[in-house]
Amino acid sequence: EASFAEGVSVYPVSHVHKLISHLNGSLEIEPASKPELHADAQNLPDFADVKGQYAAKRALEIAAAGGHNVLMSGPPGAGKSMLAKRLPGILPDMSLQEALETTEIYSVMGLTSRENPLIAARPFRSPHHTVSAVAMAGGGSNPKPGEISLSHNGVLFLDELPEFKPDTLEVLRQPMEDGRVTISRASGGATYPSRFMLVCAMNPCKCGWYGYPRCTCSEASVRRYQERISGPLLDRIDIFVDVPPLDFEELSQRGGEGEPSAVIRARVNAARERQRKRGVESNASMPPQAINEFCALSGECKKLMQSAYERL
Repeated sequence: EASFAEGVSVYPVSHVHKLISHLNGSLEIEPASKPELHADAQNLPDFADVKGQYAAKRALEIAAAGGHNVLMSGPPGAGKSMLAKRLPGILPDMSLQEALETTEIYSVMGLTSRENPLIAARPFRSPHHTVSAVAMAGGGSNPKPGEISLSHNGVLFLDELPEFKPDTLEVLRQPMEDGRVTISRASGGATYPSRFMLVCAMNPCKCGWYGYPRCTCSEASVRRYQERISGPLLDRIDIFVDVPPLDFEELSQRGGEGEPSAVIRARVNAARERQRKRGVESNASMPPQAINEFCALSGECKKLMQSAYERL
């Protein structure tokens, strides 16, 4: 782990006797060489396995390229979780700086090892909906990082979003805005980074089939179910995508006909490189000055946006 620090030579010492021998000149310890930085994407689930759902795949590609937050909504079995689990295979490569930042957090938690000294693949965290607010944000008598910090530079996936406790979801709001979370305890405090891409999946109602003839929910129960997610949290989600059920023809097609993750990942990497040339890490983190410079609207675009703004 220490060998990735710039400007210093790191000498690995397995025993104090070897250290003494090195210092008195009777045994020379060779400096540790920096391991290769590479993420193994070979064993990740592939987007080629997903039949249909072209709009959802496109939405996840755009989200991965720009670092945007996503909410997928659709009935059970439509493929929401399957899509999310394939997201790591198309995430952009990590820079050395990002890898070091993420490794620091995992090192604090004791999640690095001699075999894996550096977190070179973007994290993908998927806590169960019973997770507590403390486990999500971090805490304890000796403040430790929570799920939002373990997702730093990666993805936090929340499946069955309305089933999470309201206080657990509310702790996401400030870290999503600031990119960091501060944990204060009587014994002391700690600030951990938490720039993550939030990906959520939910059914549109309790039975999952709202908008289809088989739905058994009343309008009031649908409203109550959807109101479990607060407006301020929804405001922080950039892309909403409908994931409809597939018809029999789409489901019965042979597998392997979809675009593989490697091809999508190449486009995502190219898009992320264009963003870096603008001086930003991702479109989602673009400051107002950069938005004015790179996202200026033409006259026709401005009319369209004005119409959407006024009607919606």
